[in-house]
Amino acid sequence: MASSHPDSQLYPDATGAAAKMVAEHSKEEDLKLYSAWFCPFVQRVLLVLLEKSIPFQYIEVNPYHKPRSLLDLNPRGLVPTLEYASKPLYESTVICEFLEDAYPSTKKLRPEDPYTRAKSRIWSDFVTSRIIPAFHRFLQYQPQRDGEEGLTKVREEFLGTLKEFTTEMDPEGPFFYGKDIGMVDLILAPWAVRLWVFEEFKGGLKVPENEQVWKRWAKWLNAISERPSVVETTSDSEHYLLIYKRYADDTAQSELAKATRTGRGVP
Repeated sequence: MASSHPDSQLYPDATGAAAKMVAEHSKEEDLKLYSAWFCPFVQRVLLVLLEKSIPFQYIEVNPYHKPRSLLDLNPRGLVPTLEYASKPLYESTVICEFLEDAYPSTKKLRPEDPYTRAKSRIWSDFVTSRIIPAFHRFLQYQPQRDGEEGLTKVREEFLGTLKEFTTEMDPEGPFFYGKDIGMVDLILAPWAVRLWVFEEFKGGLKVPENEQVWKRWAKWLNAISERPSVVETTSDSEHYLLIYKRYADDTAQSELAKATRTGRGVP
């Protein structure tokens, strides 16, 4: 659930709204987030930090020249890595959970009811274990090499994961558990705002929009796409384009791309 993404050096820094967010969080803070502007796993953590209004320092990592400060915390040099009280934490969902526990006086992103809170962890895990691998199997599938029928299969597999996720949402929403945004929403948001890559490279999602479940999905997607924390952590679309083309061509060399290529889950 981390990245050292060399492809991000096509553009070394965040752009657009995300560049403003980076500048606002560049000053020294005790809490430091080692980041890569491109990485959706980093964006997960940024969303939690911003939603909870936690002061932090954003540190962009050059994957070709990783700073010693990062390697001392995380010898693999992967992001996101959080430095808290001079101690390291990594893995995006672990960091998100930690921030919820370590800063209890800020906005609550987990349900108060213990059962519902446990269920929310199930669906957060579903995003990482099911939706993200299906996202990448679809994106990295090569119809010229592996057949057009297989493209339909991986598209339907991905849509199936989104449909299963959506059927568990609060009927009204707009967010997963109702009117207030929560951890489950933020765990999926970085991939939701990257769905345009399928229109660009794979012929589109081809969602059957007349079904009620997809109307609910569209309501959630619209709400999450307009959320200020999501807007503020997203760079200009064209700066993702060349990077995602490498995924679509199945030539990307990130840890996640390599794991997908070999049939493994999120590393």
